[in-house]
Amino acid sequence: MIRQNLCWFIGVALLASIAGCGVVRSVGKNPRGADLSRIDTVANYKNGAFDNEAERADSTKKRWVFLDKHPKTIKPSSAIPWVKTDLKALAAPAPTIVWFGHSSLLIKTLQGNILIDPIFSNHAGPVPRVMKAFPGTMNYHAEDMPPIDVLIISHDHYDHLDYRTLRKLRNKIRLAVVPLGIGSDLVYWGFDRKKIIELNWHQSTTSPGGIKITAAPSRHKSNRTYGKENKTLWASYIIQSNNYKIYFGGDGGYGPQFKDIGKRYGPFDLALLECGQYSPNWPWTHLWLGQAAQAAADVNAKMLQPIHWAKFKEAEHPWNEPIEKLVPAAQKLNIPLNVPQIGEPYTLGDPPKTAVWWDFK
Repeated sequence: MIRQNLCWFIGVALLASIAGCGVVRSVGKNPRGADLSRIDTVANYKNGAFDNEAERADSTKKRWVFLDKHPKTIKPSSAIPWVKTDLKALAAPAPTIVWFGHSSLLIKTLQGNILIDPIFSNHAGPVPRVMKAFPGTMNYHAEDMPPIDVLIISHDHYDHLDYRTLRKLRNKIRLAVVPLGIGSDLVYWGFDRKKIIELNWHQSTTSPGGIKITAAPSRHKSNRTYGKENKTLWASYIIQSNNYKIYFGGDGGYGPQFKDIGKRYGPFDLALLECGQYSPNWPWTHLWLGQAAQAAADVNAKMLQPIHWAKFKEAEHPWNEPIEKLVPAAQKLNIPLNVPQIGEPYTLGDPPKTAVWWDFK
């Protein structure tokens, strides 16, 4: 009896601990009821799940393989360099972009502040201290952000839709623009439904300040729990502020959607495209070595800035391999490459940031 009581007490304490750190709530909530009924009417929602426009790569097809995984260089040996910027004092006549590592970005425009896929909780996942961010990438916090006129979320994976960060930012956000279904997560986390715009691919909305945001396809997937994939949509975005146009690719493997986006919405002043976390375990959902350069050419971008790297270990490749392979690929296609340090502002129209700060293992 004593042993049973002790096990019961430990179990209750463990559940209380999990609940206290937000693990259960961070899982979110898939669409149901009226939200699900509305989604069920769209063409890209089939048999209870969203689907990609192009047929996804079959697991039996040839995959990339790593000949040398360099296990000691999967994580950097020292802190990632970073720059401290007063984000609330940024001012420039053209859109200014600040990258926080991975896919988190602040874009300051004359029409308002745009925050994309923020993750400032220093780990990627529902459980704290699991998949912890690299040293040097944890120096910006929700409290450092200016008022946010538009929050943009690309999809519901934990390294892009972070409960703890959004809970802290909620009162700073004027409007949230998300793919279909993700509004259910935000409402569950306390967001006002009236401040959420859900978009399907090729749908647009305009912020109160005049920023036009259009959702576009990407080749990816969604899920926050095992066994319940693709209940919410994933998207890339076209961001238009005054005469400037930026393409944010979100997550997604290479495919014909890039050329279609270039024809429909290009050219772009800047393309923000993923370049890391590729793996033979998910060969079709992320851009592989150097493919971001080809995708930038496909969308007709004047400049490429790589994202989705240098913050988390999510795949078995050396932490700086993505940028080392992307540089020659971009040079071959004559695509200017902008690679700022974390926190270092870049203003459209300025010369690209080209200093090599990642040259260490």
